[in-house]
Amino acid sequence: MSSAPDDVLQILRRRGRAADPSTLASLMRGVAAAPEGLAGPEWTELITPDADAELTNALINWRAELAASGDGLDVAPAPPERLAALRAEFERRGIHGFVVPRADEHQGEYVPRGSQRLAWLTGFRGSAGLAIVLADRAAIFIDGRYTLAVRSQVDTAAFSPHQVPEESAEAWIAANLPKGGRLGFDPWLLTVDGHERFTRACQRAGGSFVAVESNPVDAIWRDRPPPPLAPVLPHPVEFAGETSEAKRTRVAEIVSAKGADVALITAPDSIAWLLNVRGGDVPRTPFALSFALLHSDAHVDLYIDRRKVPDRTAAWLGNAVTLAPSEELGVALETLGQTGKRILIESSTAPHWAATRLQAANATIVREADPVALPKACKNAVELDGIRAAHHRDGGAVSRFLAWLAHESTSGKLHEIEASDRLQALRQKTGKLRDLSFDTISGAGPNGAIVHYHASAATERVLQPGSLYLVDSGGQYRDGTTDITRTVAIGTPTPEMRDRFTRVLKGHIALATARFPAGTTGSQLDALARYHLWQAGLDYDHGTGHGVGAYLSVHEGPHRISKMASTVALLPGMIVSNEPGYYKTGAYGIRIENLVAVREAAIDGADRRYYEFETLTLAPIDLACIEAGLLTDAERQWLNDYHRRVREAVGPEVDEATRGWLAEATRAL
Repeated sequence: MSSAPDDVLQILRRRGRAADPSTLASLMRGVAAAPEGLAGPEWTELITPDADAELTNALINWRAELAASGDGLDVAPAPPERLAALRAEFERRGIHGFVVPRADEHQGEYVPRGSQRLAWLTGFRGSAGLAIVLADRAAIFIDGRYTLAVRSQVDTAAFSPHQVPEESAEAWIAANLPKGGRLGFDPWLLTVDGHERFTRACQRAGGSFVAVESNPVDAIWRDRPPPPLAPVLPHPVEFAGETSEAKRTRVAEIVSAKGADVALITAPDSIAWLLNVRGGDVPRTPFALSFALLHSDAHVDLYIDRRKVPDRTAAWLGNAVTLAPSEELGVALETLGQTGKRILIESSTAPHWAATRLQAANATIVREADPVALPKACKNAVELDGIRAAHHRDGGAVSRFLAWLAHESTSGKLHEIEASDRLQALRQKTGKLRDLSFDTISGAGPNGAIVHYHASAATERVLQPGSLYLVDSGGQYRDGTTDITRTVAIGTPTPEMRDRFTRVLKGHIALATARFPAGTTGSQLDALARYHLWQAGLDYDHGTGHGVGAYLSVHEGPHRISKMASTVALLPGMIVSNEPGYYKTGAYGIRIENLVAVREAAIDGADRRYYEFETLTLAPIDLACIEAGLLTDAERQWLNDYHRRVREAVGPEVDEATRGWLAEATRAL
């Protein structure tokens, strides 16, 4: 649709808000490219700040029409002609292959539909991955979370799957790129570090790694959506706990201490936190796609599509934040370099494009971590109180769901999608839900063994007696972000199921009760969660814990709990998940996940500072899955204490029927 519908134009004219039809249509195409959250049509503010019911309904209908036009993404595996068309582009561009990452310009987990090039080309729906296409072969690289999913979503005859880190993309390039071959890449979609690694791989093969002026996937993706436009809205201090001015001043001091004059901030969640704003450009994560330059005097240049910044938000940002079109970032970087400024970039996340512009201007590049990441990760007292309130509220919704599930699952007719829809509805019933924090994983039986499973009409299963059901879900509230996994027995679990579940629980408790000295990293704690599985020759192929934002990204760095080495120590105020698991392919999956906060530990006689975890999540753990004889007295006591806390906190907030179920579900073992 190249122009605005007549009914919308007529309504606007009657209200004295005449608009250019083509300009309005372009704006609405961007609006339709943004995901719809669960908080209502706030995007109407981008059209007019005072839309009434008549105009709102007309705009909603128009958006629905635009969104229904299709963009070719919802096909798995992808049609083979797409791969053929990409290869046809090689000769025209003088390259012999091309790298297609999952990432967008910001290297985040969630990307807008128009940046989902890997999904469009291959059909792969995972949150991390990369494809390399040569003239005669192609490969797709995924991690352990997606070893099963990739084979169901991708034509593996066209794209050979490889699991990282065991099989790296760099090694594949070195072994498969022909001598003299030119492997192309989009400089916006590869980090500075990634470019260096891939360049070395191409050199080992006797070839070269070359930047393309425009992405060849974009050239063949005819119905590619435009960049999304969702409103950027203030995040009040009552939730943030600190003014943007104070944050900017604090982070600017970090930048100066690193020997830089300016920091290039490329992570949208860092920008959202720094400026106390939230957006809606990508699914499930409330930030706005943008770039920022933070100067040592605490001034910020924000590079963003001005159309998605309402006037009230511009006023909220104040005079110390300058708004500029995204297209001007390149000139700004060159100017900084030419004037002798030292620019801080995080080489693991900043696009190679930015480094190229700075190098061309003879800039001094300071390679350091995103200066916002660590302050953002350490939640202040207001944020922690809000997060506790969000988990209290969320725990009530999850407990209502589990009580409903206990009743409905006995029929043998309950499906995965119906169950996840019920859980979402109960969260919405709180009246506080802004969105889910990620797409709910609702996996019955064998589907529970697919770590990042997404139920569809083609894949969903019935919750069958004698099976396990895994549900991993979370909510976005203004006061906090939640993430919880529960595994529930449908009927009577087998002895093997109870054994595996109890080993996962023992690992969960070991991590929940850990005390550790200051300076400890998550990688040093990871084995606690795996120990009891290891003793039986079992393990899981995902991290044990990821950071979580405060009404921001459900997966937040820089800290984590994982086998992968980390140099980032756990600090008070950090939120991290505790989610060991076990997965038997073709049979069942088990995961128990709570969110925890790092806090000071009071230990009599301690010779240094120690930390511990505060468990935030409040919902029962299924007693039917536990082999009580495998628990120590201390583990049993932890479980009983946790369940008493759940009962006392959640019980008064739920209905009488749920309260009765909760009393039994949280009984002492």
